[in-house]
Amino acid sequence: MKVNIIRKQSIEDYAVASNSRKSFEDWVNKALYADWNSTNDIKKTFGSADILGENCHRIVFNIAGNNYRMICKYKFGKIVKNKKPSVHLFVCWIGTHAEYDELCARRLQYTINLFKK
Repeated sequence: MKVNIIRKQSIEDYAVASNSRKSFEDWVNKALYADWNSTNDIKKTFGSADILGENCHRIVFNIAGNNYRMICKYKFGKIVKNKKPSVHLFVCWIGTHAEYDELCARRLQYTINLFKK
């Protein structure tokens, strides 16, 4: 399934502010050209990605050599007449590895959502 990134602008804004534009651009391009039908497919594209917990539908991506982390919520689309299904990635949070560790210590990685639609 084609990948749609929701709140892509949040990624672009963070990339500019963090001086890691190239790494984030590479991640976006890889995701946009991916064909995912399951979380296993996501892991094939991004081998260091971690699925968060049971049924929370969140994944953590390591970016720029694991200097940055990005939490996304994913939703696989259903086949609808005359429409190709797609998977939606909703950007929930982006930060440094250290900031992610702080989130985990407070168990916020399952609920945080800084970038709302």
